[in-house]
Amino acid sequence: MIDLATWNLSIPEGSPPATIETPRLAHGFKGQYFSSDAATLSFWAPVTGSRTANAIYPRSELRETYSDGRLRNWQYSAADNILRANLTINQVPSTGKIVIGQIHNKDSNSPMVKLEYQYKKSASTGNIVAKVRMRPDDEEGQVITIATGVPLDRNFSYQLHLSPKGALGISAAGNNWRTTIDPSWKTKPLYFKAGAYVQDNTGYPTEGGKVTFRMLEIQHNIKPRL
Repeated sequence: MIDLATWNLSIPEGSPPATIETPRLAHGFKGQYFSSDAATLSFWAPVTGSRTANAIYPRSELRETYSDGRLRNWQYSAADNILRANLTINQVPSTGKIVIGQIHNKDSNSPMVKLEYQYKKSASTGNIVAKVRMRPDDEEGQVITIATGVPLDRNFSYQLHLSPKGALGISAAGNNWRTTIDPSWKTKPLYFKAGAYVQDNTGYPTEGGKVTFRMLEIQHNIKPRL
């Protein structure tokens, strides 16, 4: 069973969009945009859904918290930080794009890392692309294709790994990419996100992104001082 005790959930309903707080989520919340059972989490974000402040697209997406519901933010130098998932993309909007994992920055609307599935209708398959801002003040991030040839309804795994020394590793569908981020990120409060954040906001209510997770976990491994 996927542990939801350290997440809250934003769903594209209401104005502003509703947040399902950690205790309620962990006790088995189910709704139109999210459901969980013994083995899976299912996210649905229609392109017509409501949008959070400063966002132009709707989302059904988890945000890292403490077990009491307080928002968890961390500096990367304090631990070995890992977000790991196993999932399937079931449906994409007309743009073909869904963000499925993020390392976000509490002080900015622009994340350090966005991991995005990009479906190519002409090829009937998709790529997994990372968008990485090497510095907090970068307006545009680097765009790196991590994996190609990932069709809809095909199970795959990803991992976002940020070490205490700023080494960033991104793996998806059996492929890996690594870099070292700029030290100016060191003081920034970061947090993980995961789910279905569609990169589209026009179309019919039946159009959107559906994602099914079979594994999702966070680790912050604090290494003992010698």
